[in-house]
Amino acid sequence: MTPLRADLCTARLLLRPWSDGELAAVLEGTRQPHWAADFPADGDRVIAGFTADHSAARGAYGQRQILERASGLVVGGIGLFWPPADGSVEFGYGIVPSRQGRGYASEAARALVAFAFTAPGVHTVYADTERSNPASGRVLEKAGLERWSSDDTHVRFRLTAPAPA
Repeated sequence: MTPLRADLCTARLLLRPWSDGELAAVLEGTRQPHWAADFPADGDRVIAGFTADHSAARGAYGQRQILERASGLVVGGIGLFWPPADGSVEFGYGIVPSRQGRGYASEAARALVAFAFTAPGVHTVYADTERSNPASGRVLEKAGLERWSSDDTHVRFRLTAPAPA
């Protein structure tokens, strides 16, 4: 059974599925008082468009906003690119520049990866980073993923759940 709405809570963050109003505000460029001053970043606009256009991205295992619990401000986005293929699901994330360097991306990634493994049939979670962005690779390593392949422009990280006993 898929949860209808699954807010994920960490020590400092709330990962909340996008609402219709949030998607519309980002896509229309309408500032909201509960957004960090530099939200949405370019990546957030892309994900809002993707989420609006793909019904699977709207489900519990889809895309989410990242809220800073202390301030209540939206500071980024994270999500699974649902549905999985052969038990593997990709995820992506972004934190606005004003909140980078605080460990939010790794904290959110750990929570999302753990949540992904609760989905029926999911055994591997992965993410790709650009070689030009080594900080993103460090985020993934801190979230427990391991580097497993690369090419001239990208590095791929993954985590596979242990086989059931």
